[in-house]
Amino acid sequence: MKKNMTNWIAIFISLLPLIYLAIIWRSLPAIVPMHYGADMQPDRMGSKSELWLVEGILVTISIGVYFLFRNLHRFDPKRKDAVSSTAFTKIAFGMVVFIAALSFLILSAVKTGAPNFSLLFPLVGLLFAFIGNYMNNIKPNYFAGFRLPWTLSSDENWRKTHHLGSKIWFAGGMLITIVCLFLPFKIAFIFFFSVVAVMVLIPLVYSYRLFKNKEAR
Repeated sequence: MKKNMTNWIAIFISLLPLIYLAIIWRSLPAIVPMHYGADMQPDRMGSKSELWLVEGILVTISIGVYFLFRNLHRFDPKRKDAVSSTAFTKIAFGMVVFIAALSFLILSAVKTGAPNFSLLFPLVGLLFAFIGNYMNNIKPNYFAGFRLPWTLSSDENWRKTHHLGSKIWFAGGMLITIVCLFLPFKIAFIFFFSVVAVMVLIPLVYSYRLFKNKEAR
């Protein structure tokens, strides 16, 4: 019963942007920005009817990702006999909230005609921090996490790599969220990808060193 309730809540959150679009529909101009360039200025305009397609795709992705994460263990040879992971369930729910928030950001930009994408990087930073908070609880699998040859071949390597990765992703995500709130978009862009590179490379190098140290024994 609890699982079904969680599923319905996730579906409802996924549909909220479509409900919001229906509410603001009459207030939208006939022609709206449909794509933005690197300078965050609209480079393609289109009929507001296209928004239904855009939001419909995002809703489909949101619900699809949610149920995929809820059922990863059914497709994973390493976890096929295990129950659904609580960590995956929480990450799946977090993805639903993130995509809904991203959709509201897009619709807000269309409605006001003055897009404020300064919230984009802080929003992604919160997602990273959220994932990092549960990364340490992800069990070895072939679909999510640091799926490296060394982590997949050793449960100890997987555990230690994700323990470190959990701390780095949480700290890096919070750093992105806080710092990017106060930076101009172009500088925030550089800062964001610099931090993400560190968040990915440190666990990768750490995992490889664990592997080499064990091999040298």
